[in-house]
Amino acid sequence: MMGYEFQFILPIILISFFATSAIVIDAVLLKNKSVGFFYSLAGLVITALAAVYSLYKANMALIPANHSDKLITKGALIFSGYAAFFDILFCIAGILTILASKQYLKREFKEINEYYSLLLLSIAGMMIIGHANNLLVLFIGIELMSIPFYILSGFFRNNLRSVEAGIKYFLLGAFATGFLLYGMALIYGATGNIEINKATYFMTSIGKAPLILSIGVGLIIIGLSFKVAAFPFHQWAPDVYQGAPTVITGFMSTAGKAAALIAMVIIIRPLIPDDIDHHQLKQIYNGDTIRLIIAFISAATMLIGNITALVQKNVKRMLAYSSVAHAGYLLMGIVANNSKGWDGIAFYSAAYMFMQIGAFVVISLLERKNEYNMDIRDYAGLSKTQPVIAAMMAIFMFSLTGIPPFAGFIGKYYLFASVIESGYVWLAIVAVIASLISIYFYIGLVISMYFKEPDEKLIETEKGLSYITLTVASAALIIFGIFPSVILNLSHRGFNLFLF
Repeated sequence: MMGYEFQFILPIILISFFATSAIVIDAVLLKNKSVGFFYSLAGLVITALAAVYSLYKANMALIPANHSDKLITKGALIFSGYAAFFDILFCIAGILTILASKQYLKREFKEINEYYSLLLLSIAGMMIIGHANNLLVLFIGIELMSIPFYILSGFFRNNLRSVEAGIKYFLLGAFATGFLLYGMALIYGATGNIEINKATYFMTSIGKAPLILSIGVGLIIIGLSFKVAAFPFHQWAPDVYQGAPTVITGFMSTAGKAAALIAMVIIIRPLIPDDIDHHQLKQIYNGDTIRLIIAFISAATMLIGNITALVQKNVKRMLAYSSVAHAGYLLMGIVANNSKGWDGIAFYSAAYMFMQIGAFVVISLLERKNEYNMDIRDYAGLSKTQPVIAAMMAIFMFSLTGIPPFAGFIGKYYLFASVIESGYVWLAIVAVIASLISIYFYIGLVISMYFKEPDEKLIETEKGLSYITLTVASAALIIFGIFPSVILNLSHRGFNLFLF
């Protein structure tokens, strides 16, 4: 059993090794600023390959629940294809971010190897979240992801907005940690278990749930809503996204959001019965209540995020608020609790990663100090001065809007169809309205780039390896939009959410 388990846990072992060893290498080779870059990049590529292997093997056989005590992890980690799928996604997000970071940090005179170590540590935390089957392990994964984010948000110490972002993200994280810990403590007190599968089994098999159990579940939903930046816990998230280094904003708002969403999936999915009408529970909370709460959070998040983005003049802040709205779209998959919903979460997480990271990399190439070249009007006539960059930005905006044939359309289709199939037609209508609102600012930026005359020519920095990130992201959105089965087949292969 040990060898069988090792091949599933290998991605977590590898990313943990590369993250910790990168710190040592940085301490030994202080003056060489390229070693950390290439070492981290190599580590992520190797980890991604191990995750691909895990995804393939996870579909071949399962570890029975009664054998979990014989495992090294004692059932504290799950080894599912769905977790392996997101391991690959986190690694790709890290690779794209690192490629875009080198030139960006060099321009800002902040090329420090600790940056790459922190990125790897945050990815290690994301992977632990995806594999967690224990409340303490889940908490460790969330904190391991979040603490590097606090540092990376305030990485530009001489920039007041970056320092503000770091402080606000830390305070947000402190609030989320408090809610999560109290929620976990109450769940443990009510069920006597910290293993998630055993705790959720207890919750769905008792005749009447104690009040502290319902409060505990509610506190965990609140804590994870902070991490996802869902309404009404999103208030400081746009400030954090605006003030953080631009390439880090793209990474946090995609990979970080996906990791927090997976934490919600792991905890909430077992509490939503597949057949609510015939479910035997009559308790203070039930699956239908939880589903309805998540549905209202999803609807409010989509509307508030897009409506607030309407009035933003700063491109980075506009995308920050729209990122809040996209959290609402992803929550629809949890509400649906069906195969289309899980496929939609997997597909849209992948598509959103490419379009959001790509958009923020474009911003990082054009921005200057003191937020110069950050307003929408500064992008006027970009198609004439820098046609390639403008074309790529247009692809990202079209995909974020959900216009075919780009991947964003397919992702939204599956999420919308999933909630309609589950009976939440009103939520799909809200999502369509929210998407129509987003057309104004997404397509408005494209109109500015192609149909308005520039006040002055934008000075573009050397693209360097950022061009690789932009090319990969643009190509992926087109390919996955035309051939969505590439991602959907992987999602089906990894659909087994829990092995135990």
